[in-house]
Amino acid sequence: MSAIILFMAVIAVIVGWWLSQQRLTAKPWLEEGPISDFPGTGAMTLPAAKIGLGVFLAVAGSLFALFISAYSMRMNMVDWRAMPVPSLLWFNTGVLVLSSVALQWAHVAARRDDMDGVIIGLLAGGLSAVVFLVGQLLAWQQLRVSGYFVASNPANSFFYLITAAHGLHLMGGLLALGRTTAKVWRGAKMVQVRLSVELCAIYWHFLLLVWLVLLGLLTGWTDDFVDICRQLLK
Repeated sequence: MSAIILFMAVIAVIVGWWLSQQRLTAKPWLEEGPISDFPGTGAMTLPAAKIGLGVFLAVAGSLFALFISAYSMRMNMVDWRAMPVPSLLWFNTGVLVLSSVALQWAHVAARRDDMDGVIIGLLAGGLSAVVFLVGQLLAWQQLRVSGYFVASNPANSFFYLITAAHGLHLMGGLLALGRTTAKVWRGAKMVQVRLSVELCAIYWHFLLLVWLVLLGLLTGWTDDFVDICRQLLK
C-alpha cells in the first residue's frame, strides 16, 4: 500500500502544479487588454496529444504501482522463495539508459531544427530499445535453463509478470517511435514531427524510471531504502 500511496502523492503534486498554471482563480471578465497577454485564458495551452500521453502514463503508472504493492505483500508469505536476479539485467538497464538518452538527444535536436540529430537520436534510441528487449528474453532463457519456471514459485511468477508488462509497454512505444522515424525519414518538416519526438522522449523517460523502480524491487534494494526511511522518520 505504501507504494500506491507514494505514487498517488506524486501524481497529486504533478496535477496540482499543472492546475496552478491554468489560472483557475483568475477572473478574466475583470482583466483588460489583449487575451494573448493573459496565458491560460484562451485555448488549451497544452497539445491534446501531450495531455493524452499524461493520462496514459498516469494509468500505466497506477498499474505498475499495483504490481509493486502486490509483490511487496506476497513476498511476506511462507511459500515465497526469492529467485536470483540474472546479472544480464544490469547490462539491459544500461542499454535502456542509453535509449532514453538517445531520445532526449533527438528531442533537443528537434528543438534546434537539427534534422540529422533527430534521425540519429531516433535510430539509436530504437535500436537500444530492441537490444533491451532481446536482453530481457535472454534473461528469461537463463532462468528457465536454471529451472526457474513461471509456475514453480510465486516469486518466479511475479518476476515474469512484471518484466513482461514493462516489455509490452516498451514494444508499444516502439510502434510510436517507428511511425515518428518513418515520418522523419520521408522528409517531413520539423514542425510536423517535433511534438511526436518530444512525446517519445517523455515516454522513454517514464519507462526508464519504472524499470529502475522495478529493478530495485526485484533486487531487494528498495527494502533497504524503505528501512532507511523508517529509521529517519523515527
